[in-house]
Amino acid sequence: MEHKLTISPSPHVFTGRSTRGIMGDVLIALAPALVVSAWVFGAQVLAVTVLSVACCVVFEWLIQKFLIKGPATVGNLSAVVTGVLLAFNLPSSIPLWLVILGAFIAVGVGKMTFGGLGKNPFNPALVGRVFLLIAYPVQMTSFPTATAAGAGMLDAATGATPLSLAKGILKGGGSVADVMTQMGISDLGLAIGQHSGSLGEVAAIALILGGLYLLARRVITWHIPVAVLGTMAVFSAILWGANPESYMSPLFHLLTGGALLGAFFMATDYSTSPMTRKGGIIFGVGIGLITIIIRLWGAYPEGMSFAILIMNAVVPLIDKYVKPQRFGVANRASSAASAKK
Repeated sequence: MEHKLTISPSPHVFTGRSTRGIMGDVLIALAPALVVSAWVFGAQVLAVTVLSVACCVVFEWLIQKFLIKGPATVGNLSAVVTGVLLAFNLPSSIPLWLVILGAFIAVGVGKMTFGGLGKNPFNPALVGRVFLLIAYPVQMTSFPTATAAGAGMLDAATGATPLSLAKGILKGGGSVADVMTQMGISDLGLAIGQHSGSLGEVAAIALILGGLYLLARRVITWHIPVAVLGTMAVFSAILWGANPESYMSPLFHLLTGGALLGAFFMATDYSTSPMTRKGGIIFGVGIGLITIIIRLWGAYPEGMSFAILIMNAVVPLIDKYVKPQRFGVANRASSAASAKK
C-alpha cells in the first residue's frame, strides 16, 4: 500500500505537457529580462540569480530527503523558476546572505511546508520577497543606480525607484511635472530599463516579450494578465484624468515596479490562481485594484507583491463560488424538459 495509485473520476484530459516542459518555457520567457537586467546592473545580477536558484534547489532537495521523505522533485525545474523569480524581486546590490535566507523562506516556508509543488496556496517567491522586505527594509530598498552596460556595480550609488520617487514628491506637495523633471526619464527610458529597481523591474519590453511567449506557448491564458494590467490602467486613468497634476499616468504605472513581472509570471502561477477563466478575471481585477491602492495611499511605493499574496488567500473562495458547469448537467436538464413535452 506504500505506492498506492489514486485515480480521480472521469473525464480525464491529457495535454501531453510535463511540469518540466512548462517550467522550461517559463525560464525561456524570463531569459530576455535577465539579460537586460545584467546589462543595466552588471555581473552582480548573475551572482544573485545563480545563488538564489542554487539555494532553492538545494533547500527543496534537503527538505524532501530528510523531512518530507518523498520522491525528489527538483528535476521538474519548479525550484529553479522559484529561484529566478525570487532574484527578480531583489535589488542587485543585496547582501548575498540575504539571498540565501530569502530562498530558504521561499522554499521551506512558502512551498514545502504545504507539501510541495501544487499544494502551496501562496506564491513561494513572493513569500520570500515579502519576508525580506519586512525584516530587512533597508537592504531591500537600497537600489543601485542604473548604468549603461552595467558599469561599476561595486561602487555604484543608490537611487530611488520611479515609484518611490513619485510617491515622495507627490506626498510632499509636488506635481507630476516635478516627478518627471527629477526622474529625468522618458516613457521609453522606463521601458528599456534606464532606472533603478529590482532585477525584474527594469526590463519592461523584455518582460512583455516573455509574456507573449508564454501566451503563444499556451503556458498561460490572457485572462489574468489582461485583468491585472487592464484594471491598473483603468483605475489609474480615472484618477489621472481627474487630476493629472497629482496622479501619474497609466503608462507610468504599467512600466514601473513589478506590474509586468507580477501580471505575466507570478499571478499566473497554476498552484495559487483560480481554476476557471472567469475566476482568473476576478482574481486579476482584485490584484490590479489592490496594487494601485497601495501605490497611491499605502505605506509602500509598490503593492504588486502584497496584492498577489492577498488574492492568493482569496482563491479558495473564488473557486467555491465561480465553478465551471458540470459535465452532463445541461444535457440532463434539456432531456428532462423534452420528456415533459
